[in-house]
Amino acid sequence: MKPKQLSKIFLLASSVSFWGVMSATAQEIPKQEVQSKSVASGLRNSKSIREIRQISEIEHPQTSAQMLVQSPAPSSDIVQITGVKATSTEKGVEVILQTSIGAQLQITNRSTGNNFIADIPNSQLRLPNGDAFTFRSEKPLAEITEITVINLDANTIRVTVTGEAGLPTVELFDDDTGLVFGVVSAATAMQPPEKPTTQTKPEEPTAQQEPTAQQDEPIELVVTGEQDGYRVPDTSSATRTDTPLRDIPQSIQVIPQQVIKDQQATRLTDVLKNAPGVVVGSRSPRDPLNIIKIRGFDAFSDTLLNGIQDSSISSVGFGSNIERVEVLKGPASVLFGQGGLGGKVNLVTKQPLRDPFYSVETSVGSYNSYSGAIDLSGPLNDSKTVFYRLNASAGTNESFIDFYDQQQYLIAPTLSWQISDRTKLTLEASYSLVEGPYDFGIPAQGSVLPNPNGKIPRNRFLSEPNLNDTSNGALRIGYNFEHRFSENWQARSVFQTYSFRLRRNIVAPFGLQDDLRTIDRGVEDFDYDENAYNLDNYVVAKLTTGSIKHELVAGFNLNQTDTNSKALFNRTTPLDVFNPVYGTATQATVPDFDIKNTIQQLGFYLQDQITVAENLKVLLGGRFDIANQEFQDLLNQTTDFEQAEAFSPRVGIVYQPIKPISLYASYSRSFSQGQYTLGAAPPEPERGTQYEIGVKADLTDRLAATLAFYDLTRTNLPTSDPNDPRLTILVGEQRSRGIEFDISGEILPGWNIIAGYAYTDAVITEDNDLPVGNQLNNVPRHALNLWTTYEIQSGSLKGLGFGLGAFYYGDRQADLDNTVELPSYVRADAAIYYKLDNYRAAINIKNLFDTDYFVSAQNVNRIIPGDPLTIQGTISWQF
Repeated sequence: MKPKQLSKIFLLASSVSFWGVMSATAQEIPKQEVQSKSVASGLRNSKSIREIRQISEIEHPQTSAQMLVQSPAPSSDIVQITGVKATSTEKGVEVILQTSIGAQLQITNRSTGNNFIADIPNSQLRLPNGDAFTFRSEKPLAEITEITVINLDANTIRVTVTGEAGLPTVELFDDDTGLVFGVVSAATAMQPPEKPTTQTKPEEPTAQQEPTAQQDEPIELVVTGEQDGYRVPDTSSATRTDTPLRDIPQSIQVIPQQVIKDQQATRLTDVLKNAPGVVVGSRSPRDPLNIIKIRGFDAFSDTLLNGIQDSSISSVGFGSNIERVEVLKGPASVLFGQGGLGGKVNLVTKQPLRDPFYSVETSVGSYNSYSGAIDLSGPLNDSKTVFYRLNASAGTNESFIDFYDQQQYLIAPTLSWQISDRTKLTLEASYSLVEGPYDFGIPAQGSVLPNPNGKIPRNRFLSEPNLNDTSNGALRIGYNFEHRFSENWQARSVFQTYSFRLRRNIVAPFGLQDDLRTIDRGVEDFDYDENAYNLDNYVVAKLTTGSIKHELVAGFNLNQTDTNSKALFNRTTPLDVFNPVYGTATQATVPDFDIKNTIQQLGFYLQDQITVAENLKVLLGGRFDIANQEFQDLLNQTTDFEQAEAFSPRVGIVYQPIKPISLYASYSRSFSQGQYTLGAAPPEPERGTQYEIGVKADLTDRLAATLAFYDLTRTNLPTSDPNDPRLTILVGEQRSRGIEFDISGEILPGWNIIAGYAYTDAVITEDNDLPVGNQLNNVPRHALNLWTTYEIQSGSLKGLGFGLGAFYYGDRQADLDNTVELPSYVRADAAIYYKLDNYRAAINIKNLFDTDYFVSAQNVNRIIPGDPLTIQGTISWQF
């Protein structure tokens, strides 16, 4: 199948998807009638529509689940609860589950002992942007220990009210504000609570409150704006279904918004240091090009944006519009096609909110670092069916490296249209730009190795102040169309395109000369353009075969990437690294290469999540891909075309001996044709195989941990032909085995933690150029990350918080020849912040003890030093 043929298929599929969107928009299903305001408005002033009596007053039928109310049957859709309010009143406390169709919900009583427990089937806690959350209120009344509202599973909400000495008294109401649980104080008569009289901002991202019966003024708490602290209970990127992490046979690490905010992480590599098994690869973390390794293997192009392949996001695009970062460990070819074996990084953007939300933030830090950001969201019409979000930011920073000055810009508008209760269309765009010099580091001899001339200063700049300019820019546009035919059938169409442009005019250092003080250099004028188009259409269906439940995902994916890269290059004047004299370099004039690549992929995939029993789940998946690459050398007038077909299976099983514990095992394969290289494609794609076993534990409803053991093998890697060194053969092999542990969530009220440990044994197992047994470069055997915060929960210092972190990386090899070893290091970070109403002020200190360390190496001539002690102050305001 030639590129032109696949291009026709791509255009046809795009047209089908577009007209599918328009036809579904034109044929809307009328909204169901809900209770009128005239009835609802008098609800709490007359009598409760539904009342949850004390357990002793309820007649228990001979069924496993007792229905406490007789209400209209729920709609075919799962009811979305978009926020939870807890309000103290004169009568006690009322908890409001915000939904306009509260009358459709049914309540199942599962109370026991001192715990009033109400399960609400066919419902889920979902923020307006689609994220799950939980709610907890501690000691709202003298006789009430705690109130919690959680997602019990993918289809059920559980409300729990824990009494101090006995079963609490609870009443139930519904009106146009939502479903209301009235928790009545023992000192008052049982009657409907009054409506709240005061209210905080609707997007206040708080999950706890401390009202008491003795408070002078009633207060209201609204949970609508962010995820639940440091723990994210579920994700859709790993399976394309809304599945709890505990039910997925795969190690998945989620770094939520709260962690990003607490650490003031401004680079993708800063965020990923919280994920065990993920390390900085062969580039400087100060550059926009985020080269990372997952489980020992390169994952530069293995980046997703909202679950769609987008390799440019690893170069430019991380910023104030990112809500959270997900790391999917292991191969993911079943859903995403070509990719590396170690894993993928998925960046999830902030989505529009139905209620007004505005945020302004500004930061000032060491080395003339200044930045500002705005985050605006809300409805565009009275019915709140069209809503927007706009994120924009700008920043500038210097560095401890001489002549380093970088600027970053981002604007990201998003528009959502809730066409009906069943149909939603989201349009999203962004433009990112990063300008500044390229960081080459310093040679090994004079940094990690001795040099008879002395030690090379860590801040030494080996390029040219006036000839080291890079510009990375990316424009992204896409749509996400979702339609639910019924509770059991839904369809989704996603299209995303981006245009990435890199311009680089630099002087690059090479190796030291024999005197070990003069370094050779070359000058390069490099242009790179990448345009990609990605279309993904799939359906999700819930079926049953007897007592076995199935959740099927079936779809096709079509993408095309066009790249054009060309460069001028020639040698220029060398530089004395101990006594540099700048200004002698000349411009590049000699054509070096001019290459055009066209990469296309068509894939069909099918996945089945099987619930054999409540404690036994099986995941089966497979994907068939047709991938080709046309390589054109425009300087030498040559063309090469390669096409490959690949089948990628995935098998996993989860067994839960008790509900909080999940034991899992999985097998999966990956393939990669080498699509993001500048050279010709190899005749056969690289293949990868993974075996993984592990255990996931919900230690509490707010704290979870994962322990994983894995074995990865990459095959079909190019190496020299022993019979003709000018040729390559695909017999190279690399293996990575390891152990990973991570824990995240809330240990005690106000005390959060995200931590992990990784043991990675990544080695060469077969090669004709490199010694077998050599360690893969930039991969430490041992790595440890720990970050914890505590926020005072009451008293005059309420809102004051502290953060402390430690990050350890063991010895690493600077190159595959294993000739230079980077020493191990420990880096400590700290933070102090204070929140008052809608204001937040923070001071973050990175590398608290000013440790000298080397974070990575591109090769033995480019060892990258880490940042010294830096201080950053941030002030933000939400209104």
